[in-house]
Amino acid sequence: MPLKLYAYAFLGDFILLYPVYALLFSDSGLTVPEITSLLVIWAASGLLLEVPSGALADTLSRRALLVAAPLLGAAGFALWTAVPAYWAFAVGFVLWGAREALESGALEALVYDHLDHDGAAEEYAKVMGRARSVGLVAVALSMAVAGPVFAGGGYTVVGVASVLACLACALVALTFTERRAAAHDEDPTGYLDTLRAGLAEARTSPKVRSALLLVPAVTAIWGELEEYVPLLARESGAATTAVPLLVLLVWVGATSGGLLATYGSRMRARGFAAVLAVGGLALSLGAITGHPAGFAGIAVAFAMFQLGGVLADARLQERITGPSRATVTSLAGLVTDLCTILALLVYGAASLVLPHSALFALFGVPYLVIALVLSRSGRRLRPRGEDQERAEVIP
Repeated sequence: MPLKLYAYAFLGDFILLYPVYALLFSDSGLTVPEITSLLVIWAASGLLLEVPSGALADTLSRRALLVAAPLLGAAGFALWTAVPAYWAFAVGFVLWGAREALESGALEALVYDHLDHDGAAEEYAKVMGRARSVGLVAVALSMAVAGPVFAGGGYTVVGVASVLACLACALVALTFTERRAAAHDEDPTGYLDTLRAGLAEARTSPKVRSALLLVPAVTAIWGELEEYVPLLARESGAATTAVPLLVLLVWVGATSGGLLATYGSRMRARGFAAVLAVGGLALSLGAITGHPAGFAGIAVAFAMFQLGGVLADARLQERITGPSRATVTSLAGLVTDLCTILALLVYGAASLVLPHSALFALFGVPYLVIALVLSRSGRRLRPRGEDQERAEVIP
């Protein structure tokens, strides 16, 4: 299973449009507020479909949803390539949002239940951390390749390559083996019952609720900022052909963060707070330089945020005990989408009066606040053994 998962993660993120699509929008005549509105459409489409698709993954085949998801991405990228206009970009983002909604919850649940079935649930953080790192390696490689490919064939060739990667990703998903926890096999439920069960677990279990809220607290802001990294690079004075290399540096940092998840699995809340504090400071200091050299600091920040995101997800999976694992996981995605939309709206409005460097620096501050809250708990992030019931992530 892990090797197939890593292949799926790699192909799903080896999209040559990733490092240049913001430039495609800009070169097509879109302003920063217009680009931001597209990102809001993207987030909103995922938000509307997040929980319904999670419940669907708990009632139907998760493998089938993971096959369908990259096909939607392929359709969106094909549209962007054929019709570089605002309405086409908007439709493409709706398809992209639907893709992410189908994968969110379904992938985590499929992997966790597979590992749990084999008695290896404790390996989840390591496996998912590596999968995310493989995905980031794919993004990094796409950034390294995008420049030369763009120079040779422009946006058309970059777009066709992105479509082909999505189609290959769907083929890999066909090979997945789907397993459900034995305790859940004896409790078949319909779609609405599954949805209600997931909502009830998130609402009534304090441990699940606190772990669920930690996921968007860590991931929403930096997940939004990554969309503006190419624009920050261009603002810093980098040439268009050099932008993918600076973005590559940032994603090398994020990749290292996923690989560190294995070593951070026993981290206490104060240690986790230190990770976020370092990330927030590195983001702010790196951005405020207004120079390409500052991207080294942004790379460190993304490493810390990626590490935090993997550990927060692992904590949530450990605490879910009911049959609606994908539904509960999708709820975390829903809250993340809401926070992302808020961050996008703030960024878009503030971009009218502030440069990208100042905005990146300001968006490092919330991580310092989260770090302060976590540091006061003084408890283990992912406790095991006798202190399982006593320890909490959020005080």
